Amino acid sequence: MNVVADLHLHSDCSDGRLAPAALVAHAARCGVTLLALTDHDSVTGCAAAADACAAAGLRFVPGCELSASWRGQAIHVIGLAVDTASAPLAAYFADIAQRRRLRLHEIGERLERRARLPGRDLAARVLAQVTVPTRTHVARELVALGVAADVQGAIDAYLLRGRPGHVPVEWPTVTEAVAVLRAAGAWPVLAHPHRYRLSAGALRALLAEFTAAGGVALEVSVGGMARADLDRLATLARRHGLAASCGSDFHDPSIPWNPPGRFAKLPADLDPLSARL
Repeated sequence: MNVVADLHLHSDCSDGRLAPAALVAHAARCGVTLLALTDHDSVTGCAAAADACAAAGLRFVPGCELSASWRGQAIHVIGLAVDTASAPLAAYFADIAQRRRLRLHEIGERLERRARLPGRDLAARVLAQVTVPTRTHVARELVALGVAADVQGAIDAYLLRGRPGHVPVEWPTVTEAVAVLRAAGAWPVLAHPHRYRLSAGALRALLAEFTAAGGVALEVSVGGMARADLDRLATLARRHGLAASCGSDFHDPSIPWNPPGRFAKLPADLDPLSARL
């Protein structure tokens, strides 16, 4: 049987649109046979996703996507086959949740002052609805207000650096994130490295630090990426002796370009992390 492994999926337990069971059903319709739920800084949906996978005959991998920082930039580290009952992981989540709540309040204040928008009410609505508040949630509220046509437009206009609602945040270091994942028995994976605004030399330095900390894999193939990026990341995986992971980074069924299971095949000479799961 051909295995279609999607190791990067989000549910509404973070910033995805579908509940875990609905996400599993959608992934199954898309032909996925092995999936990992990798919500941001949460494993809340893993039990429901595991039950849904068992009912649908899919293999399930519990996971999460941790927020971290490196040289002032936000970096994401995925953990696969994570112990969802890990105490160090729970403490990490609690710390991140507090930082997220404080950031959301400040985003609301800045939107109120700088953009003349009802930012405080907006932030209150987000915080009342979700336990892992993200900029995507704020962007959806901005779309609902009618000040942006879509989520990406709202992020670009209001939430990026230099925009009225931008609030910088310092997450734990990449080294700390990897250590927490290793303590939780997980395989640490550097997520979507082609998206970081890093020079080629800085990305190599990040990978060297990630590997030295105990990172084991690089996300080489991601939904919607250009072939040139895949080739570049494959070269980096080889150079740093990292296994290769792949995933759609799916969030929303209304977005057509990255459904579950759709991403380029890994080069044949790479070591697929899916084979270890």
